[in-house]
Amino acid sequence: MSNYASTADQAGAVIAQNGPSWSAISPEYVARMRLQNRFKTGLDVARYTAKIMREDMAAYDKDSGQYTQSLGCWHGFIGQQKLISIKKHHGSTKRRYLYLSGWMVAALRSDFGPLPDQSMHEKTSVSSLIEELYTFLRQADARELGGLFRDLDAARSAKDAAKEKDVLNRIDNFQTHVVPIIADIDAGFGNAEATYLLAKQMIEAGACCIQIENQVSDEKQCGHQDGKVTVPHEDFLAKIRAVRYAFMELGVDDGIIVARTDSLGAGLTKQIAYTREPGDLGDQYNSFLDCDEVTPDTMKNGDVIINRGGKLLRPKRLPSNLFQFRSGTGEDRCVLDCITSLQNGADLLWIETEKPHIGQIKGMVDRIRAVVPNAKLVYNNSPSFNWTLNFRQQVFDAWSKDGVDVSAYDRAKLMSADYDGSELSKEADRRIQNFQRDAARDAGIFHHLITLPTYHTAALSTDNLAKGYFGEEGMLAYVAGVQRKEIREGIACVKHQNMSGSDIGDDHKEYFAGEAALKAGGVHNTMNQF
Repeated sequence: MSNYASTADQAGAVIAQNGPSWSAISPEYVARMRLQNRFKTGLDVARYTAKIMREDMAAYDKDSGQYTQSLGCWHGFIGQQKLISIKKHHGSTKRRYLYLSGWMVAALRSDFGPLPDQSMHEKTSVSSLIEELYTFLRQADARELGGLFRDLDAARSAKDAAKEKDVLNRIDNFQTHVVPIIADIDAGFGNAEATYLLAKQMIEAGACCIQIENQVSDEKQCGHQDGKVTVPHEDFLAKIRAVRYAFMELGVDDGIIVARTDSLGAGLTKQIAYTREPGDLGDQYNSFLDCDEVTPDTMKNGDVIINRGGKLLRPKRLPSNLFQFRSGTGEDRCVLDCITSLQNGADLLWIETEKPHIGQIKGMVDRIRAVVPNAKLVYNNSPSFNWTLNFRQQVFDAWSKDGVDVSAYDRAKLMSADYDGSELSKEADRRIQNFQRDAARDAGIFHHLITLPTYHTAALSTDNLAKGYFGEEGMLAYVAGVQRKEIREGIACVKHQNMSGSDIGDDHKEYFAGEAALKAGGVHNTMNQF
């Protein structure tokens, strides 16, 4: 017996137990509604997706070709359309996730209006977006299953047994649009208790994976901007533990924590770490501080002094009251951050780099894996990188090193369209195309994401439409540039009434009122033109 039939039989038994007053309730309609509402709560989602992500991590450990990917989405509809597109073009959502970017929450979802990525937005807007994304993904399930149920009814009406069997098989093997979300909690929006409380909200909304960074909460900056300030390791580890407690309290025991370090580009700290003995974690953190050796007679009013190995050291303090690290220590600090995080409960790492360079990433990962052999990265294929220029310059440098004649190229101007058809640009594009596969193999990157892609695609597509519609093209700009392409490329939301749930509503009307149902999807619905 199929899952669909079994569910209908179970519902039928309950209906029969309640006697004639329930006789108008259809067991099959109940089965349909249950299948369309597989996930009842956000915790159901978190438990389901955590299992998927853990399985994917294990698969990657065996074969680096099994890396995973995601795109950042700032609205439920955007996430929904992404998953519908993935299923349409690739047939499966396996190893494809969603990413929730704190940057996009700040820029697009704050009641204050657009804000920079500095944790000034309402913290609860993060969990609200998680809930919204999963609401739209569940609706995508209901919509697609609704179409299959209508196909099933049509096959039965036509007495087409083969078609009926095929549709039942597709229903029983239906793949949900619900996939893991890697959700950005920034630096936790406060102390460890604040981190714990927000993590609980995010998990209850459906998050199986939470990404947290080692910046100071009230000094938080985008990882690709200047002025970043890190915290001592013990402060960060307390927040990692807070997130783990939140997962375990809510029964998501296999929830995933991504520990992000910004140390590669962060040259400042707000605190001198507490240390008990030479070589402990606090002492290692402090060893990177930029200090001057002093004697009692050269000490100044208000000096903060460190005693290290019998020497008195004065950390350099800026007018902002922040302390600075020695130049060139970023990679060492980054590696220590990663090792320490993995040894204290984190599952995955995020290293925020200033350019997409596999060699640089691999160098750090190799050092981390010397201590933690199965270390894995989540990597931001960031729109903050100029990918074209970076990779053309990487090719230029590699060719120069190998003795290839590059006199036809100006390294500083390689972004120019004049080079678009050149052999150098073709090689750079090949490396960009293969970047994720090569980095997964060589640099330990389990998950590749783009933080802000749909922010940029929304801007680009809106610019193209506005340029034509308000110009000479007029209505043709929409018809040729949008609708005609939607129809020909099979974009589901060309039938926007269906996408918004109109057909699901019609199904429910029929369930509730039978032949008396006033349905919207009749012969006079203009959506029938598509």
